[in-house]
Amino acid sequence: MDELDTLERLVRRYSPSLRETPAVWEFVRLARSLGYSARLDAQGNGIAVRGRGRPRVMFLGHIDTVDGELPVRRTRGRLYGRGAVDAKGPLVAALLAGRGDPGPGEYRVVAAVGEETDGRGARHLIHGRGPDYLIVGEPSGWDGVTIGYKGEVELTAKFRAKRSHFSSPDPTASDLALAWVEALRAFVAGHTGESPFRSLTMKVVGLESRRTGGDEVARVTVDLRLPPGLSTRALLRELRTAPTRPSLEVRLRVEPIELERSNPVVGALVAGIRAVGARPMLWRKGGTSDLNLAVPAWRVPAAAYGPGNARLDHTDREVLSAAELRRAIRVLERALTQLRAVPVTPR
Repeated sequence: MDELDTLERLVRRYSPSLRETPAVWEFVRLARSLGYSARLDAQGNGIAVRGRGRPRVMFLGHIDTVDGELPVRRTRGRLYGRGAVDAKGPLVAALLAGRGDPGPGEYRVVAAVGEETDGRGARHLIHGRGPDYLIVGEPSGWDGVTIGYKGEVELTAKFRAKRSHFSSPDPTASDLALAWVEALRAFVAGHTGESPFRSLTMKVVGLESRRTGGDEVARVTVDLRLPPGLSTRALLRELRTAPTRPSLEVRLRVEPIELERSNPVVGALVAGIRAVGARPMLWRKGGTSDLNLAVPAWRVPAAAYGPGNARLDHTDREVLSAAELRRAIRVLERALTQLRAVPVTPR
């Protein structure tokens, strides 16, 4: 079975968030066939382990995808299908990179659930013992390493107003909601940095209104992406002191993160990319990942890495070539060898 065969087995198990279990069991079967000890944890994450002791290296991938099943097909050394890029390709690269001599210490590959929604898989893991070194599985291209992700706040603002004739000068609840959105846009524009990664951005993702008795109620849902240096707490404090003072329901809250490019995990991945024959690229992305959750909890050297073009995330054009998958496996093999050679201080 070649690398694309392995990836195809996992991609054929369609696994949108909340429906990942068949794919997790396929991950467990694959891991066991490659010599790992593998199981499901209490949250439904797939856990594959080789070796024991220190250092402990974890590859934290995710097995869930966005909704939208796609035909799975292979053409000219490429595999098309939902999850090929985001993020079963990185997960398979991690499994195959650890199939040989386990070397010193423990290597743990995690197929986390819920990354595309509430991060429940990673949120469960971070209450347990952390690794010494962490690689989060996200597409960066085989020759790229991701060292930063923006934060995220998704919230719904609720407005209420008394019903009145449309000729009345009093604003409707919908008027109040739209005025709040415009004020929020002005606030966001005041936090523009020298690059998109350094800027606060927002999108309106939902707007509705209804009449209840003598009142009109309007709700607007917005998604804000925060640059490093702006915490979710500071942002929410600003929003709660807005003149209109809507009722706010925070639906999702993730802190931004930016890693030191000199940390050992970045260094090991960069060295691996150079050894395989490319000039490494360091990326800072506008999305979020499980890196945002795990690093603050575990306080360990980390980076995100995986084969695949991140521009294909969440699209209907996900495709990964066998050549890129093989290069990523080689990069990870070299990075793991380097990390396992670094002494660690017992905790």
